[in-house]
Amino acid sequence: MQNFNLHTHSVYSDGKSQPREIVEEAARQGLTTLGFSEHSPLPFDNNFSVKAADMPRYVEEIAQLKAEFKDKIDLYCALEADYITGVSETFAVTREKYHLDYLIGGVHLVIDKVHEPVEGPTLAENIWFIDGPKWEVYDEGLQRLFDGDIRRAVRRFYEQSNEMIENEQFDIIAHFDKIKMHNRERYFHEDEPWYRALALETLDLIREKGLIMEINTRGIYKKRYNGFYPSPWLMEEACKMGIPAIISADAHHFSEITLEFAAAEEALKRAGYRSVINFKDGRWVEAAFS
Repeated sequence: MQNFNLHTHSVYSDGKSQPREIVEEAARQGLTTLGFSEHSPLPFDNNFSVKAADMPRYVEEIAQLKAEFKDKIDLYCALEADYITGVSETFAVTREKYHLDYLIGGVHLVIDKVHEPVEGPTLAENIWFIDGPKWEVYDEGLQRLFDGDIRRAVRRFYEQSNEMIENEQFDIIAHFDKIKMHNRERYFHEDEPWYRALALETLDLIREKGLIMEINTRGIYKKRYNGFYPSPWLMEEACKMGIPAIISADAHHFSEITLEFAAAEEALKRAGYRSVINFKDGRWVEAAFS
C-alpha cells in the first residue's frame, strides 16, 4: 500500500490537528513522506484558508519539524492553491514568495462569468462553494448564481478548472471532478454525454500539461460521496492517456492520513495502473505497486 501522503491540512487552514500531531502519527504508521498543503490565502474572509499573515509561521514550523524528524520521515511544505477566476494570486508568485516544495491546484469556489466580481465586499457572495460538508450550500449557490441550471453551473466549474490548468504552474490537480460530490445523483448523472464530454476535455488538458492526477479518498471516509475523485471510468481513461496518478487522503486530522489507501490502490490497478508518483528530494519519482 502507498506509504506517503502529500495532501494534508492542519490547523493553519481548515484542519483539526497540529502539524506535530500529524507528523508523529505519520512516523508511527511508517510513512516515508508527508507533505503539508494548506489552502492558499484568499483576499476575502473565510474559515478554510490559511491567513496570509500566518504563512511565514506555517513555513517556519514545517521547516523546524523537517529538521527534527529528518531521520524518520521526509517532510515537505506546499499549498493547495485555490484557483478563482480574476481573484486568486498567480500560483507561480505564491510558490516563489514562500519557497514551496510543490503546489496542488484545485477549484472549490466557482465564479459565474455573468457576475464575476473581482473585489469589494460582495465578492464572497458571488462565489459558488461546491465543497464543504453541507449540500444545502451547494444547492443554494446553484439557485442563486446559476438559476438552478446545472449544466451551465457544471460547465462553468470545468471551464474554471481548464483556465487553471492552462494558465497556472502547479504539480498535482486535486479532486478534479469534485463537482459531483453534492450532486448526489439529483441533478445529473455521470453517464450523460454532455457531462462526460466536459470531464474528458479537462482530462485531456491534464495530459497535455503533464500534471499528476490525484486519487482523493476523502469523500469515502467522510461519507460525503460513495466513491473516489475521480471516478473509476476517468481513472481508466487517464491510464490510457498515460497520466500519472497519486493517492491522497486530503487529511484534515492526524487519524485520516492513510484512510482508504488500500481501496484506492485496488481501484487504480483495475484501471490499468501499475504505479503511483511520489515526491523525493525535490523531484517526482515513480513508486511501483507491490
